[in-house]
Amino acid sequence: MPRKRSLKWLAMGFVVFVCVSLICMDGWRSWTARENQVREMEVSTANMARAIAQHADDTIRAADAALLGTDERIQADGTSPAALERLHKLLVAKTAKLPQIKGLFFVDENGGWLVNSLPTMPAHASNADRDYFIYHRTHQGDDTYIGAPIRSRSSGVWVITLSRRINHADGSFAGVALASIDIGYFNKFYDSFDIGKAGAIILSLNSGTLVTRRPLLPDSIGRDMKSTTVFKESALKPAGTFTVKSAQDGVRRINSFHRLDSYPLFVSAAVSEDEVLADWRTDTYWHSAGVGLLVIILGSVGFYLIAQMKLRFSAETELIQTRDAMIDLNKTLERLSLQDALTELANRRNFDITLEEEFSRAIRNASSLALILIDVDHFKQYNDLYGHAAGDECLRKISQAVKSCQNRAGDLTARYGGEELAVILPTTDVEGAILIAEKIRQAIHHLAISHAGNETGIVTVSAGVEAIIPVKNLHNPVALIEAADTALYAAKKSGRDRVCRNPNLLPGTS
Repeated sequence: MPRKRSLKWLAMGFVVFVCVSLICMDGWRSWTARENQVREMEVSTANMARAIAQHADDTIRAADAALLGTDERIQADGTSPAALERLHKLLVAKTAKLPQIKGLFFVDENGGWLVNSLPTMPAHASNADRDYFIYHRTHQGDDTYIGAPIRSRSSGVWVITLSRRINHADGSFAGVALASIDIGYFNKFYDSFDIGKAGAIILSLNSGTLVTRRPLLPDSIGRDMKSTTVFKESALKPAGTFTVKSAQDGVRRINSFHRLDSYPLFVSAAVSEDEVLADWRTDTYWHSAGVGLLVIILGSVGFYLIAQMKLRFSAETELIQTRDAMIDLNKTLERLSLQDALTELANRRNFDITLEEEFSRAIRNASSLALILIDVDHFKQYNDLYGHAAGDECLRKISQAVKSCQNRAGDLTARYGGEELAVILPTTDVEGAILIAEKIRQAIHHLAISHAGNETGIVTVSAGVEAIIPVKNLHNPVALIEAADTALYAAKKSGRDRVCRNPNLLPGTS
């Protein structure tokens, strides 16, 4: 029989092993496919960011080149009407060739317009309050300054400005050469990329000012990005890729950023991780469903065969189960027959059996046997005052307190009758029994169960203690019970709430 049972478990183990192996292999394949998909998209977003950065760099460099040639011309030709007319035609021609440029402008040292690429010159136009004008007026040098996004006063559209300082022959400030780049030019280019529904492309100054983004929101242009992860990452290195959960919409995105090589801007391309993994997720669902179906079929066939093996042992198994059930039932009935239903302590029958057994053992071993009888003081008044339900609950609490004071597995706490409890203490002399009885009395004190009919105001107990080293044909269990009961009566008579020993010593008492 053990060999057959081993074969059954071996077959079950093999079926389970095959099924689990299939599931683990499919899980590993799915996870590897996911990681590959994410890595491929990281490479794609990095390439996208690099292409966008190159486009921005080329766009700004073309505008910067146009600006550089014209500012040198105005410094060489001067600002006579004829020179300005020739310059106007040149600016118009340059603007027509460069679609990203919204306009080319020259302003004098007071901010007034000298010449531009527009068809007409607005009267009394001034750029003295613009950031780029203030910057060049207060800074020496011929470097290109890229300003924050502004709305053009000539066209009303959002632009970013490239500007250079113009000096007089003596090096003093003569004005500003300015090129405005249409932000819509960048947006049109960004629209050509497939970034999904939750993707994003941004163009930002290194100072943290957002130039534009896709999708373009009403408050996007000019927004401060210093608190964003992409800005913090771009400040640490020229390019990189990371995945982060957006604080605004909770979407996890794969972000790649790239700083421009020649100008103080950076770009970022981001795609939703959920959208990237959508195809992988669908494939995984279908593939997992197929593997799951295969596992179910394999497991069903395997366990069907195992069930056929089990039928051979069914008769024996049923007999064993019936036998075990009968044993358990007998144990339960025996336990119930020896247990008090209210207090869950041993009942009187259990007490009598155990006392007989321990008495015989004490005779054989010439060892001491102690008995404690406990009675709840004024319990009848407690029932009259609080009701029998409260009395039952009081007995349960007292019983648990008494049982908690047992120190050894061989000790027995029983309900002797009514509100009386008994504790059998093998191999214990009277001094030890008195210590345990006093411990029980104090434990019940600590329960602090209110009892208006008792002198102390709380529930208390009295206890009688006796111990004996019994001798065959000289002592019997009834004598020990009577001696402990006499001690209990003495405790009641002397004021209750105390522990007393039998004043009349039995022969052989310890």
